[in-house]
Amino acid sequence: MTTDRLTPLADEHRRLGARTGPFGGWLMPIQYPDGIIAEHHWTRRSAGVFDTCHMGMFAITGDAETTGLEYALTCPVGSLPVGGCRYGFLLNDAGGIADDVVVMRLGDEDWIVVVNAATATRDEQHLRAIMRRPEAVRSIAAETGKLDLQGPLSREVLRPFLPPGILETLGYYRTVRTRMADMDVIVSRTGYTGELGYELFVPRDRVVTVWGTLLHDERVKPAGLGARDTLRLEMGYPLYGQDITADTTPFEAGLERFVDLRKFFHGKSALIEQWASGIKRRLVGCRTDSRRSPRHGHRILAGGRVVGSVTSGSFSPSLGCGIALGYVETAYAEPGIGVVITDGGMELPAIVTEPPFYRDGTARTGG
Repeated sequence: MTTDRLTPLADEHRRLGARTGPFGGWLMPIQYPDGIIAEHHWTRRSAGVFDTCHMGMFAITGDAETTGLEYALTCPVGSLPVGGCRYGFLLNDAGGIADDVVVMRLGDEDWIVVVNAATATRDEQHLRAIMRRPEAVRSIAAETGKLDLQGPLSREVLRPFLPPGILETLGYYRTVRTRMADMDVIVSRTGYTGELGYELFVPRDRVVTVWGTLLHDERVKPAGLGARDTLRLEMGYPLYGQDITADTTPFEAGLERFVDLRKFFHGKSALIEQWASGIKRRLVGCRTDSRRSPRHGHRILAGGRVVGSVTSGSFSPSLGCGIALGYVETAYAEPGIGVVITDGGMELPAIVTEPPFYRDGTARTGG
């Protein structure tokens, strides 16, 4: 029998009355007493704090080319300026997405790669297998805690705890190593909600203190995986294990902008072969005309024929209707095409829609 791992905040979640459930091998808060929709709206208009201590994190030391980090990722790494972040993929031999990651450059030869919880062990093995210098890879998850403070007021909340001017000069997808109270921390202006927000990397034994400090501010409320899912789905952000997997490629997922074909990377030849033979399916967004929610596994019909299936679906609290991501045959991937989503009983008319569904987020504008 497998026991789900606990983050350092497990007792805090219980104290706050969270409903918990398994996720990626961890027992995580799904929602707090106010509920998913309330947490969603609070994050969109104020600031929500998320426990993300379950994520995998690797420190890479050395030159990007010499270590093989450049070869391991689809996104350019060596050209990333110090203080920059990039989103990209680890691919398998067939060009499938082994994981989606964020890489941060903290120094000339100082990198952090953040990966998904369920794939962290596999990712470490994968990196060590394909990089030129496997000894350059070191997991820092056991010593590092992670919190995501997200929402248009997150900068105002965080400002008093950091050196003056740090947040004002930290642009979108930028990161900095700094001090917070008496500890060394890493702050990145990144997130998974579409709102202005920061990911905080702090000593793992100080996570409870930082969590409590943030929640002491009345502008901040805790948010669980339920709200995290509705927030990211409104933005069209894919979830690994559902919308993207080892059996889907970045081209099928419409994420080719995070693949630099000008450089050499693991899995590139398979991607080029797929492109040459033609992409047979595409990940698309669908928006319904009612409040009823599409769900994972529902079929997508066009002209009475099954042309695809839903990978993620939910009621959108911000838009008041059902939204979904799913794969369809390429001929039906154009925005504006009418489809029907069904579970075999109910039928939901929907329109293929280019994400993001929600377009008023503050992630880039800064609140």
